[in-house]
Amino acid sequence: MTGFEPLIQLSGVEKSFGALRVLRDIDLTVGRGEVVVVIGPSGSGKSTLCRVINRLESIDRGSVTIDGEPLPESGPELARLRAEVGMVFQSFNLFSHLTALRNVSLAQQRVRGRDRETAEARSRELLARVGLPDRADAYPAQLSGGQQQRVAIARALAMDPKALLFDEPTSALDPEMVTEVLDVMRALAAGGMTMLVVTHEMGFARSAADRVVFMADGRIIEDRPPEEFFRDPRSERARDFLAKVLKH
Repeated sequence: MTGFEPLIQLSGVEKSFGALRVLRDIDLTVGRGEVVVVIGPSGSGKSTLCRVINRLESIDRGSVTIDGEPLPESGPELARLRAEVGMVFQSFNLFSHLTALRNVSLAQQRVRGRDRETAEARSRELLARVGLPDRADAYPAQLSGGQQQRVAIARALAMDPKALLFDEPTSALDPEMVTEVLDVMRALAAGGMTMLVVTHEMGFARSAADRVVFMADGRIIEDRPPEEFFRDPRSERARDFLAKVLKH
């Protein structure tokens, strides 16, 4: 991870759901301005890895630090640190009864303490940034899946986070909508946003990632630059995975 100042650090992280060990001794650092793409077969622990970084899932042991601060278990300090790490979900998670503008503005007012006028001005800027300047007054049901996901990205950006987490951001989208979301994510990456992206989109991993993290069975098996990983995966698990996903 040369050249990047550490921003997100996981050390010895373990997580189980009952008897199922989902994360096994995870050590991972994401540097400021770095794009790390996490790939691997279903059930490998990728989404759980994403969710423990802002404590949507608790951990059984180990530590998570954000910009040098340990992530608290609960309380106002957790809320403060969580606001520093935006999350974009597979299923958008927009409020159906609010317009795109209000979906992007609400947390700014409640968490960042901005007045409505300031929050809505910022929201309009961000909706334009994700290619939706004319959809501010639309409700989620009036938007395509790709448009909803771009509103969700604008909402995450509105908190001025230090990093963004993406948990399978395109997997709920029709194929023709995937590109419009990935283009926004590529623009964020090019602009220096720190990003950890769980995805099945190998083209995005190749083109936008600084590092590819390959997971299987709750472990990080490989953590390498994309050109090296895709050219010559070291592990049999990674070779098998790539043979399956790249033949389509």
